[in-house]
Amino acid sequence: MRIGKALSVALVCAPALLWSQSAGGPFDGTWTTNMSCDASERMPAYTWTFVSTIANNNFHGQHGDEGGPGYLVVDGMIGADGSAKLHAKGKVSAGKAGLVTQLKGNKYDYYVEAKFSATTGTGKRDEGAGILGRPCSFEFTKQSDTGAPAAAPATPPAQ
Repeated sequence: MRIGKALSVALVCAPALLWSQSAGGPFDGTWTTNMSCDASERMPAYTWTFVSTIANNNFHGQHGDEGGPGYLVVDGMIGADGSAKLHAKGKVSAGKAGLVTQLKGNKYDYYVEAKFSATTGTGKRDEGAGILGRPCSFEFTKQSDTGAPAAAPATPPAQ
């Protein structure tokens, strides 16, 4: 008897569960990511712009060819409130970025504390104790269906 009742509940709830999984998240879409890193003792400042996607609140962005110099991949979950702790990992473009990357074969990884809204987002590299990484900032802009940045919401006139 209990199995029949459990099966009935499952059949009633299944369509709602499937719909919620296919509905996607509020941040889903294509985004432009701008990453800017300050100069360090051994490396100049730089800015990279690349396309990222969010699907079901999962962020994924990639710069460069996988495993090649200058490669970077950023992944992570975005919370319902727009907060995220993204994981970035990659390979140094050229030169010696620092002691840690030299020990790891010019590979690096770090976390990005980020916050997303409906059409924009910002993030900052977690610098740890300040000796392992240089400051990097991230700006995220959601693209419209045409590939252009989404329009910002209209601001009501001051009264």
